[in-house]
Amino acid sequence: MAVGVIAKLTVQPGKNQEFESLFNKLVKAVNENESGCDFYTLHQSRTDPQIYMVLEQYDSEESLALHGKTDYFRSIGAELAPCMAAAPDIEYLDTVEA
Repeated sequence: MAVGVIAKLTVQPGKNQEFESLFNKLVKAVNENESGCDFYTLHQSRTDPQIYMVLEQYDSEESLALHGKTDYFRSIGAELAPCMAAAPDIEYLDTVEA
């Protein structure tokens, strides 16, 4: 069963450009290296420019677990930390199969 993730990220004012630049490196690394990831995309809120949502889908719990253990996730995550205004709010979802 596929696993969905929605991660809500709140960025400090004035840090948007830095955040987007760093996060886009992560998006590229995930999409190029994680065959178990169906999609990994960053979106910015239309109502609050400091809010970003990451939409993710993995083919299994194992693929999701591997994602968080990658060197690029850990290193880019550390670089993103100074841009953040709050801890990520993450929701995990189960795919509903027809």
